[in-house]
Amino acid sequence: MSGRLRIDVFFDFICPWCLIGKRQLERAQDLLRLQQPDVEITTVWHGVQLLPQLPALGGVFADFYLKRLGSPEAVAMRQAQVQQAAMAVGVPIDLSRIARMPNTADAHRLLERASVLGNSAQCDVLLERLFAAYFQLGEDLGCQETLLAIAQSCGFDPDAMVSFLQGDGDPYVGNEAGASSGVPSFQFDHRLTVVGAQPAEALLAAMCEALLESHRGRQPA
Repeated sequence: MSGRLRIDVFFDFICPWCLIGKRQLERAQDLLRLQQPDVEITTVWHGVQLLPQLPALGGVFADFYLKRLGSPEAVAMRQAQVQQAAMAVGVPIDLSRIARMPNTADAHRLLERASVLGNSAQCDVLLERLFAAYFQLGEDLGCQETLLAIAQSCGFDPDAMVSFLQGDGDPYVGNEAGASSGVPSFQFDHRLTVVGAQPAEALLAAMCEALLESHRGRQPA
């Protein structure tokens, strides 16, 4: 079956399930290309700031999770769960290196600006690098200098980015409605939505169903 498939993904950089879901989506897309090579896939990433109440400089990562989960044992259990799920999809998350829980408003503004200045391949590289900065390298995504250095390493002119980074802690206003049930959220052709870091097979099934519905919609009455 030929056709086009648009995938809208709603995410935040500080959510490990969003990175895990990204890997599951990539695997599902590879499977779809094998099954239906004539389908043209377009993926659009929408930033959703999960913690807009954080101060501009963020907070202490360990303190944040201790307050949220209630005890060191609960934190250790949750982190072990995340590590296990990440390793299952080949993502080497290193939570021990994360010192700050960042305010991600400017990170989302950076990616939004990159989508205007660059092509989809460049934006994909930047998106991947931002995830790696947080979950593998322990870099502070709330720091403007860090964000601009990351953008430059991905081929963007930091001078064209800097005016879009506010650094004042104001919430990032994106398409929050698309993530009303949580992140990651995957919307296929504005027809079907799958929430959570679901297995690639579940995402593939949703893609195929969306394509089938689109095909039916094009048939003459």
